[in-house]
Amino acid sequence: MNPRSYTETLMRAVEDGGGMEDEEMVVPTAESGSRGSNASSSEECPFRLLRDAKASAESIVAEMLSIKRDGKPKSLLRELISQMLLQFLNLRQINRSILVEEERVRSETENAKVPLESTTLQLHNLMYEKSYYVKAIKACKELTTKYPDIELVSEEEFFRDAPEEVKGCVLSNHSAHDLMLKRLNFELSQRKKLCKLHEKLEQKKKTLSETIAKRKKFLSTLPSNFKPLKKASLPVQNQLGLEHTKKIKRHHSAELLPQPLYVIFSQLSAQKEAFGEAIDLEIIGSVKDAQALAHHQALKDNGISTGSELEDDEHNEDAQRPGKRLRRVQDRESLDQAGIFEVHPLQIVLHVYDNEVSELKSAKLITLKFEYILQLNIICVGTEESNNGPENDILCNLFPDDTGCELPHQSAKLFVGDSIMFIRDRTSRPYKWAQHLAGINFLPEVSPLLLMSRETQENSDAAKDEDVISGFLPNRQHIRVHTILQRIRSRRKTQLALS
Repeated sequence: MNPRSYTETLMRAVEDGGGMEDEEMVVPTAESGSRGSNASSSEECPFRLLRDAKASAESIVAEMLSIKRDGKPKSLLRELISQMLLQFLNLRQINRSILVEEERVRSETENAKVPLESTTLQLHNLMYEKSYYVKAIKACKELTTKYPDIELVSEEEFFRDAPEEVKGCVLSNHSAHDLMLKRLNFELSQRKKLCKLHEKLEQKKKTLSETIAKRKKFLSTLPSNFKPLKKASLPVQNQLGLEHTKKIKRHHSAELLPQPLYVIFSQLSAQKEAFGEAIDLEIIGSVKDAQALAHHQALKDNGISTGSELEDDEHNEDAQRPGKRLRRVQDRESLDQAGIFEVHPLQIVLHVYDNEVSELKSAKLITLKFEYILQLNIICVGTEESNNGPENDILCNLFPDDTGCELPHQSAKLFVGDSIMFIRDRTSRPYKWAQHLAGINFLPEVSPLLLMSRETQENSDAAKDEDVISGFLPNRQHIRVHTILQRIRSRRKTQLALS
């Protein structure tokens, strides 16, 4: 705004009155610019003049306002307005001088900043160069080479085995570095030789592998070629009393036997081989059914569901329910239909001969057949004479109180019911000595200590139970197979003598 327009505005405000009484008049000051000034008094002169001009303008305005309030004539205001205009001109002049001084100071500052910025830039360059060299030095110090990971021979072996052309050459002025380079060169030459040797051995291995594959192929065809020879040699083996083919076939079949029958077979075979026992063993039954049963059991053990798994679960649920279990065990036919008396496909046939007769054909005393009931986990033994009833069976009461008409242990009784007995129509029965022979151990129903502590009036029954326990003591010894065979022979000889 120019001085003329500002003067007209001021005159109009004085004539109108009222507005200037309550409002303060804003006058620009240079206090903020004088805060940072620490120069001489000559440099502060424009700012002092500005303060004086400001004070004069404020006094003129105050005087004008007092004339307006007191109602004095307006002619007095014209002189004050002229003074006020002069103050405005003075303010503009002082402002211009301040701006000129500010521009001078700014130019001096800019001129002073040029060398400072140049020096700062040089400092930054030096700092960057320093950090670069520090990083390079750190990288050199932390450099990991392959030398520590290479397994070199010791210095003694190097000086002993290295050739002279490797030890005599000079590769570095530093002795330790020169030695390391020589050892590395020696290691390289040794590894090259080993690589060549490795290639030769690999080629030899490949040739041997091909030879072994051809021989394996030839050996795989031998069984089919030997089958006719085996069949042709059977009469010769029978004539010479050799049982090599039968023994191999028997061992293959024994692998499919359940655990209790396998224990019986192994004990009888060991007794025959160790002591020359006059017995003969056979494994009869369907090998294919035994293989299918073993495969089914393996899948069941591995948690793989089979087709008959649901039927087994239903059967187990029925067995866990007392009402259904009692209804299913009411008669023998329902048990047979439920598969409780299902027998393993393979059985063991034991031929017992008289050990006092030289000719085996005429010395045969009895034939026993061992079978395993899967659900009940018991071993049953029978003979050809078992059809005549338990009282005429040669195995009945072979040991005291062991008729074979009851299930041997409590778990089997609970499974089928306490009232179930092995009746006359079964040719094989679960004798207790057969369970011990198969490794199926079970606790007696009555504790032996309880039998010994009975009252006096029951001495007769206690003596009977003690006879039962004493009768089983030989069976629990390590010669129990010999004891069983000896008793069977003795009873059979007695039966033949009476007949």
